[in-house]
Amino acid sequence: MSAAARRAAVGAWLAALALAATHALAQITVEEVPPQRQLDVPYVPTRQAVVEEMLKLAGVSANDVVYDLGCGDGRIVVTAARQHGARGVGIDIDPERISEAKYIANRVGVGDRVTFLVGDLFEADIREATVVTLYLLPEVNRRLKPKLLRELAPGTRVVSHDFAMGRDWPPERTVRLGRDTIYLWTIPPQRAARPSANHEVRTR
Repeated sequence: MSAAARRAAVGAWLAALALAATHALAQITVEEVPPQRQLDVPYVPTRQAVVEEMLKLAGVSANDVVYDLGCGDGRIVVTAARQHGARGVGIDIDPERISEAKYIANRVGVGDRVTFLVGDLFEADIREATVVTLYLLPEVNRRLKPKLLRELAPGTRVVSHDFAMGRDWPPERTVRLGRDTIYLWTIPPQRAARPSANHEVRTR
């Protein structure tokens, strides 16, 4: 993607986000019944440059199904669909965030390629995913790790913003983008397989 096209894409995203913030989100109906428990992670949106680097690190293409667990306003899934042609599913326990994500996806023209669900990421069916993206917390990642290894197909890529999975599952690659860190893992062909050694790359 050229620099001009990239600026245009990011500009459209920011415009849609501004519209979402100023319009009444009550226009969007969330059919799912929200789970009755506290949030595991506070909502902190990922910078767009980090979103794009996460998808680049995972090698996302039109053949992928990207699941974002704790998707917030949906920017990772929307970007995967818009810039890479992927299909995507975003899951978040907060119905307000899901309403916002649906609104933005429709505004930027990818509503037919993405799905947003109110739900508990620990109970979600993620077996369809070929890429999983995360921006959670260290303890939440560690609790989620057994589910990822159990349910995801071998070869599925897992990308996390800022937080790793613990010493017993080191990342295959680590990319630093300014003050942000991105980690990549691949689900091994055998659950007992030893993960690859970590290779760190500095991009800025």
